[in-house]
Amino acid sequence: MRNLLKNLGPGILVSAAFIGPGTVTVCSLAGVNFGYSLLWALLISIIACMVLQEMSARLGLISGKGLSESIREEIKLPGFRIFTLILIFSAIVIGNAAYEAGNISGAVLGLEEIFFTADIQIGLFHLNIWSFVIGSFAFVLLLLGSYKRLEKIFIALVLLMSIAFILTASLTQPDLSKLFRGFLPGNFDKGLFTIIALVGTTVVPYNLFLHASLVSEKWKGKKYLGIVRKELVFSIALGGLVSMAIIVCAAASGINSIEDAGDLAAGLEPLFGSWAGIFLALGLLAAGITSSITAPLAAAYVVNGCMGWEGGMQSSRFKAVWMIIIILGVIFSSLGIKPVEIIKFAQIANGLVLPIIAIFLFWIVNRESVLGKYKNNLSQNIIGFIVIALAVFLGVKSIVNVIQNL
Repeated sequence: MRNLLKNLGPGILVSAAFIGPGTVTVCSLAGVNFGYSLLWALLISIIACMVLQEMSARLGLISGKGLSESIREEIKLPGFRIFTLILIFSAIVIGNAAYEAGNISGAVLGLEEIFFTADIQIGLFHLNIWSFVIGSFAFVLLLLGSYKRLEKIFIALVLLMSIAFILTASLTQPDLSKLFRGFLPGNFDKGLFTIIALVGTTVVPYNLFLHASLVSEKWKGKKYLGIVRKELVFSIALGGLVSMAIIVCAAASGINSIEDAGDLAAGLEPLFGSWAGIFLALGLLAAGITSSITAPLAAAYVVNGCMGWEGGMQSSRFKAVWMIIIILGVIFSSLGIKPVEIIKFAQIANGLVLPIIAIFLFWIVNRESVLGKYKNNLSQNIIGFIVIALAVFLGVKSIVNVIQNL
């Protein structure tokens, strides 16, 4: 265990990225609207996350390259390569901009709960001052810090959030028979978009790129494959346990809808009482800042790999990408839309982008030219195929539902 804790890094960063405002909001909405009945969807999402992130981590460790870089090198037909890279580039940049808006909006929810609402009108443009403050803070942290310096902060924040929600879930003393029935599939059509949002907030598409890049930077060589897998399973299992605890807390809260941080805080009242609002506000603020750093960072890694740029995190082009994502996030979070709606939309967008990214990852980890004997074996391919098929099914079904409701 001591060796595992010593090697925590990329996996816990992935966990920190998905235990953000999106997870708190979407899991709370699932608990309030459906009780325990969508726990099965979250469990499947956690397993899918472990499967896909293992592929990503293995790619980074064995090849020493990121996912977008590997895709660029392995597609030989120039026309198809350009089309593929544009598709990935667009999906990740647009998706990350939406996700960044959700992260910043989550942090804004926290600040507004602690302080006050701060909006100003500049001509036709609506600006939330807190969005600007959070965006600027993330900007400075990325500009002055490095992954190594930020790693301990991420670990501490994830563990603090984890302990609070898990303790609260245990204090609610849920009905175990209802809890266990929640792991049996149901409410599929009725809760479709919530299911997709649960998938999107757990299996975050940009994490598949980020994980491969960070693993390739932290470890070199196949001898670390065992510790990479253990660290990954531990981190994602911890994140999944926290997500389930949030659903349990929300289901027991007794509220009917979620509009702001005060509603989200209702689930923590058994542990914190009247201080629940303040604690959750601080948690949203911390989670928002944490995730608002990883989203731009991941986008920069993707663009770097797609374009074949050299220089890593310190290059001006790498910095320019994450700067653009932060700016877009601040703008989108200042459009006057309710933060809870922005966050939910970002998670649904993630769920729809996921199949595209997962298919390319699946193809790459089956390439002997990339991974040699460490390419996917038969069992990994069967599990991976099931995960991707489910993601595609959910994406197609949601699009059909939207068209039918037009």
